[in-house]
Amino acid sequence: MSSAFERIASETVMEGKFFSVRKEVFRHEDGEEAAREIVVHTGAVGIVALDGEELWFVRQPREAIGVPDLLEIPAGKLDEEGEEPLETAKRELAEEIGKQSDDWTPLGAFYTSPGFTNEQVHLFLASGLSDVDERPEVHENERIDVEVRPLEDLELLIAEATDSKTIIGLARLQALLAAEGLLPPVD
Repeated sequence: MSSAFERIASETVMEGKFFSVRKEVFRHEDGEEAAREIVVHTGAVGIVALDGEELWFVRQPREAIGVPDLLEIPAGKLDEEGEEPLETAKRELAEEIGKQSDDWTPLGAFYTSPGFTNEQVHLFLASGLSDVDERPEVHENERIDVEVRPLEDLELLIAEATDSKTIIGLARLQALLAAEGLLPPVD
């Protein structure tokens, strides 16, 4: 049973560098109230970087899950005031792998975990890559290694990935390529 609802109270209980936490109270149409703690996030972008028959990834430590070298598509937060997701994607592609693209295709957006956060990731396909003239500085404390894998490993990469934006981005690439007749249809 779904229910329309309205926010009736909101209080910020923690303000962090990357997100904040709010305690909010909602009233549903049947009058019942529900209190929720919500992680408020500015959102992010993820870039499936495809250059001919090669996919470009980054490996970086993800301390929150204890992984020293998680394989991911290039990505970054929407943290520049007034910057649209595509502009953020272009900036992050240059920062993380030193590449640029004139061919950008939106791959949609998704919520990472709507049960407790409003974080939304906007996905893009960047193809026909070229080197940037001057690579922007990476953010403080970022430790990024670039890894290139063959497109023919796409199914294996999807199966092996544990990062949600990477799984979803690669699956959407697979569906796009199948729709264009460049891969067998996805089962």
